[in-house]
Amino acid sequence: MAKITIYHNPDCGTSRNTLAMIRQSGEEPAIIEYLKTPPSRATLVSLLERMELRPRDLLRRKGTPYDALRLDDPQWTDDALIDVMIAEPILINRPIVVTPLGVRLCRPSQAVLDILPNPEIGAFTKEDGEIVPARIRKPGDRST
Repeated sequence: MAKITIYHNPDCGTSRNTLAMIRQSGEEPAIIEYLKTPPSRATLVSLLERMELRPRDLLRRKGTPYDALRLDDPQWTDDALIDVMIAEPILINRPIVVTPLGVRLCRPSQAVLDILPNPEIGAFTKEDGEIVPARIRKPGDRST
């Protein structure tokens, strides 16, 4: 089995759906409940680099202190935004999934299929009833 890690919030439907898709692919990932065990600064920087995202791209606004901290102010530097995400991990958007094929913020949850070693999970029904159609990887397709 491939080494897969999910930075997970069990209270988030998108995160739960992503975890279920990983499991339906035949993998049991390492689960990091990042609100209980936030990533280190070095880990967060590495994840951002591997996803090719800037810190502002990973900020979560809904249900967070984003507005109270005025994080939309362009004066916030990338380093300062990383520091605030470490201090307030609820600001880190989720789920982030790491596989041998890449690292991705899986919003929507079916984005995880692009980086799973076995994305052929059949049709999948999300918690809200939305159906994700079956996906078949063509020979030579190694999307990251």
